[in-house]
Amino acid sequence: MNKQWILAERPVGTPDASTWRLETNPIPEIKEGEFLIKQHYISLDPAMRGWMNDMKSYIPPVQIGEVMRAGTVGEVIATKHDGYAVGDHVTGWGGVQQYTATDGARYHKVDPNIAPLPMYIGTLGMPGMTAYFGIIQEGKIKEGDVVLVSGGAGAVGSIVGQIAKIKGCKVVGIAGGEKKCKYMTEELGFDGAIDYKNENVYKGIKRECPDGIDVYFDNVGGDILDYALANLRFRARVVICGAISQYNNRENVVGPKNYLSLLVNRASMQGMVVLDYAKDYQKAAMEMGMWIAQGKMKSREDIYEGIENFPETFHRLFNGKKMGKLVLKVKED
Repeated sequence: MNKQWILAERPVGTPDASTWRLETNPIPEIKEGEFLIKQHYISLDPAMRGWMNDMKSYIPPVQIGEVMRAGTVGEVIATKHDGYAVGDHVTGWGGVQQYTATDGARYHKVDPNIAPLPMYIGTLGMPGMTAYFGIIQEGKIKEGDVVLVSGGAGAVGSIVGQIAKIKGCKVVGIAGGEKKCKYMTEELGFDGAIDYKNENVYKGIKRECPDGIDVYFDNVGGDILDYALANLRFRARVVICGAISQYNNRENVVGPKNYLSLLVNRASMQGMVVLDYAKDYQKAAMEMGMWIAQGKMKSREDIYEGIENFPETFHRLFNGKKMGKLVLKVKED
């Protein structure tokens, strides 16, 4: 049987026990041209919150009654597809369930001998691709830039900061709590850290970036985005990747008040969606894989076990109780 988390209703504010329901259904039978995947790991990402909203976005919303959308990695256990054999490992969009059948669209093979499977939905998956193209292509970083990244201890932010360091930038991360701030500076090599839970972020930016910011990579939105805008340098670039502080709002999203700083400093603010760079994923993964092998980049996956624990684990995205990439391991029955 196949355990599946189904979207039961559209949440208002923070998702709760009524948002999803756990169903147990027969394992799907494959048709010609399809293969069956036993899923090992499920990626939990802040973007999933937006996919539950019935509104225009870069990707259609999850419909009521559908399996909750999520990135996954697993093993082919049955096949009627010429391109995939039993024992192949693949990553794609399998959703929050134990098994999925697919014709292979938007799936590709991965090698567990080269990297651990969870890394293919983390640093070598969508979060890593987001960081790579967001900071290099959209942020247009160059050696000597001062880079500020919010959510600096998270799946995307931790990779953004490390790439910026590799490219010769000064990097300052914003995160919540002493443990995460030490992780950024002592393990990831950031030049400075700002603890938004225990200090004034505006003053922290002034302390760590006294001459201003060349690139701000934003994962959180809200007041922190405003503080960064107030400290931009001439021709600065602001990359809008996410706004996790706003995703569970019951009222209107809080927008930037200091946007005139873009005018004064002739700066730019650009939104980015990683899907725009899909054709170049392999190139980025190869380069980041090389950095990991050389010891220039660290990858951290925070793994929790049991598909029954999906809602509880999902909430770790928003309550701060995780470090690095949040992953759900699909426990064996």
